[in-house]
Amino acid sequence: APQLLSTSAPKLAGLQIRFSSTSAVWEAAKKARHSARLLSALPLEDRNAALERVAAALENAKGDIEKANAVDCEAAAKPEANVAAPLQARLKFGGAKLRDTVQGVRDLQKLEDPIGQIQLHKELDQGITMKRVTVPLGVLGIIFEARPDAAVQIAALGVKSGNGVLLKCGREAVQSCTAIVRAIKDGLSGSKVSPDVVALLTSREETAEMMKMKSYVDLIIPRGSNEFVQYVMQNTEIPVLGHADGICHVFIDKEADLAKGLEIVTDSKIQYPSACNAVETLLVHHSVADKFLPMFAERANKESIELRGCDKSSKIIGGIKAATEEDWATEYCDKILAIKVVGDVDEAMSHINQYGSRHTDCIVTENEAEARKFQSLVDAAGVYWNCSTRFADGFRYGFGAEVGISTSMMPPRGPVGLEGLVTYRYIMSGNGHVVKDYAGENAKPFTHKNLMK
Repeated sequence: APQLLSTSAPKLAGLQIRFSSTSAVWEAAKKARHSARLLSALPLEDRNAALERVAAALENAKGDIEKANAVDCEAAAKPEANVAAPLQARLKFGGAKLRDTVQGVRDLQKLEDPIGQIQLHKELDQGITMKRVTVPLGVLGIIFEARPDAAVQIAALGVKSGNGVLLKCGREAVQSCTAIVRAIKDGLSGSKVSPDVVALLTSREETAEMMKMKSYVDLIIPRGSNEFVQYVMQNTEIPVLGHADGICHVFIDKEADLAKGLEIVTDSKIQYPSACNAVETLLVHHSVADKFLPMFAERANKESIELRGCDKSSKIIGGIKAATEEDWATEYCDKILAIKVVGDVDEAMSHINQYGSRHTDCIVTENEAEARKFQSLVDAAGVYWNCSTRFADGFRYGFGAEVGISTSMMPPRGPVGLEGLVTYRYIMSGNGHVVKDYAGENAKPFTHKNLMK
């Protein structure tokens, strides 16, 4: 088991970053539960002040974080580590990426308070009222891949939304996330928010223990493959919000602006190929395939994108690898794109609904009726018209950040930001009111007056 790391920062004396036993993980979860309850009662200004201290602490720890990340990246680059190139790309954290992540923490301060929002306000009868008010979920267990920036985003969202967070990073990012969580705890130690609201888990054994913590953990969000999400769901009694594969599609309709489509597909694939919202399959209407595919093949060659095509697309382009059934259901997370020529929008939608992962899919067309049909019948968390799939992101949606992207039909769906990290509570206020007065032959009627402004 990983040993407790020491730190020279005096504010962190006695604070654990990593744990030496599974019993220590249970204690950390217990502390997170207690600290989260106190956090939920803090006013917005105190939570925002804590976020500012976290941002400053991350800036002050920039050198330590970048050194730790260099160690992770060097280890991941070794052949024996067997870490795929896309995963290595996600692992890199420093410079502009660190700067932007810290700015994201500051941007989060500007967002509306997710706690205490009144969703319903009714008078049941004279003198008795009911409100439905948003409250934090409690403690979140987030299992995320080798993305150090995710640790910052999730911890910051937890503080803003009044939730404790147990962070489980990928093995490739342990050194980076340890340095990051050390800085976060350092920042929180100077605020009214207890550093105990954030804890870092680094081993599979600790993950297994977390999945047993029904009394302390309220929601687990696993980010990874469908197989991994299913494994978590089958091995815990804690509610699970799955962030799974991103098999995203772009469909070039017969009435598409082809120049526009070329830029949309290119951006959707190469802006960040290893992201879950990158396009993996391009569908092209047969009536424009002869014109569009050569255009895109030229761009793909320029951008070093490997193409894998169906029989029709292979005949048009030539010299590309044949796509198999497996390709239609694969999230490459790399500069690889599968291509299929389809007869019409119905065939495109049928393909998407069969092979897609309910993440994000796009139609490129100048026909509004066709676009609305596509947006109504494609089963995904995000269905776009004439824009890149890469917009499927909590920051770009104005959520500040995200803990993941849910492909479930149940809410929250899509990028899960602050609104997805709260539940609600019914607040009743009366003056000696009792139910027997509203039952029987002489029952008083309810007024059920809407008091929302």
